[in-house]
Amino acid sequence: MTLNEIYDYTKEHMDKSIEALRHDLNTLRTGKVSTVVVENVKIDYYGTPTPLNQVGSVLATDATTITINPWEKNLLKDIEHAIQVANIGVNPNNDGEVIKLFFPPMTEEERKKQAKKAKEFTEKAKIAIRNVRREANDKVKKLHKDKEITEDEEKDGLDETQKITDSYVVKIEEIVAKKTAEIMKV
Repeated sequence: MTLNEIYDYTKEHMDKSIEALRHDLNTLRTGKVSTVVVENVKIDYYGTPTPLNQVGSVLATDATTITINPWEKNLLKDIEHAIQVANIGVNPNNDGEVIKLFFPPMTEEERKKQAKKAKEFTEKAKIAIRNVRREANDKVKKLHKDKEITEDEEKDGLDETQKITDSYVVKIEEIVAKKTAEIMKV
């Protein structure tokens, strides 16, 4: 493995950490409700656990409402039950045609809780980034130990790994700052 391969490996795995962070942050509620809230709700569709968006249209019709319009009306009761079991914080309203989820506006306290969760997700992502850095540094040190690179190249490799790490930490901070602002916006 060359230094450039180590850098590529590092960036690739740090990108995965950023993606995981984005996915985690998308589960947080902001002032405007998102269909991501029901992303993990699955119904039993002919014996197979199936996401809601594969059995009907799932739309955020306004800032506080999600509408689920199943393609087969006989699924309404199953969808309603799955939402109740998923415990997402609202009760489904079934009018015989569609299911509507009405989310109350967020209180200041709820916003702070969501911002706190965002910070927790940030820490998790930073730990993942540091773990990738440690792994990359170990690989650089092994190259030097195996006499494949010089001591100067080892130092440069460790410095480059740190630069990559720093740039990803900055990305994380920017992503979370944006999400926190979104959460706290009334």
